[in-house]
Amino acid sequence: MNRQEMREKLQKKLIDRRFEHSLGVEYVSGCLAMVHGVNVEKALTAGLLHDCAKCLSPEEKIERCTKNNLPISECEYNNPELLHAKLGAFYAREKYDVKDPDILSAIACHTTGKPAMNMLEKILFVADYIEPNRKPLKEIEEIRKEAFTDIDKCIVHILKNTLSYLETTTDDTDPMSIDTYNYYVAHQSVADKLKEDDI
Repeated sequence: MNRQEMREKLQKKLIDRRFEHSLGVEYVSGCLAMVHGVNVEKALTAGLLHDCAKCLSPEEKIERCTKNNLPISECEYNNPELLHAKLGAFYAREKYDVKDPDILSAIACHTTGKPAMNMLEKILFVADYIEPNRKPLKEIEEIRKEAFTDIDKCIVHILKNTLSYLETTTDDTDPMSIDTYNYYVAHQSVADKLKEDDI
């Protein structure tokens, strides 16, 4: 299935606002791939399909993950919205004929991130946050600049803002988001120290 066919199929599955978001993430993923030396076609495909399981109800997400033997953590049971990432990777493979493990992995972790992401995973995680159809978010202009100049710093910035926001809600915070944040904070500290040593 080529990307145009994927796009046409996806449009039938998503509400208009979500489809527009998916096109935005597709576009930004491709732009970031060109800057960071990643296969552009892979990035475009991951961006397009990252939310392909988004428009299911919470109950349907749990039901379909259970049916297809996809593991569900306690946090995901409490916040089924989180399941659209791993279910989306499954649907990308089964319904959109995506076999590339890099694309599937990027889709599976695009919501929470994970420690030691490869560049395609980083790109999709960031593109989902900064695409132009998003409503204005705190410090978004600075975050968008960081996406093209220092993507690890950008990831820390996104997660810091996300975790701060979650503290003001009743939603559970996925432990993977915290692990990802701690990993990249430590990684950024090491990178900054190396820069200081080079001066």
